[in-house]
Amino acid sequence: MGLFNKKKKEETASCCCGGNCTPETMAQAEAVKTSGGVKVLGSGCAKCNALEEATREALAELGMDTTIDHLTDFTQIAAYGVMTTPALVVDGKVVSFGKVLKKDEAKALIQKVRG
Repeated sequence: MGLFNKKKKEETASCCCGGNCTPETMAQAEAVKTSGGVKVLGSGCAKCNALEEATREALAELGMDTTIDHLTDFTQIAAYGVMTTPALVVDGKVVSFGKVLKKDEAKALIQKVRG
């Protein structure tokens, strides 16, 4: 009987991008990650765009003339450790992921990081 003597399949470690990582793409992702500013991470769907708009309104109320980068490259998103989008990054720190923030929520998080 071979039921109990079967060897388990060896699991190969794969990265979060499905194995499409190269040293060049990882270096680019890390370079983007270290730059400051405000970033929205996501595929460009309606939720991501809503988060970007709420963040834009929050920055306007705070009187901050900051551009918002919208990253859609999943290699760059994964470099932040984010697996659920949309996500908001302020000065290199992930402050929210997996939900669309309201303007006041985004404003509070921006103030907390830049306080």
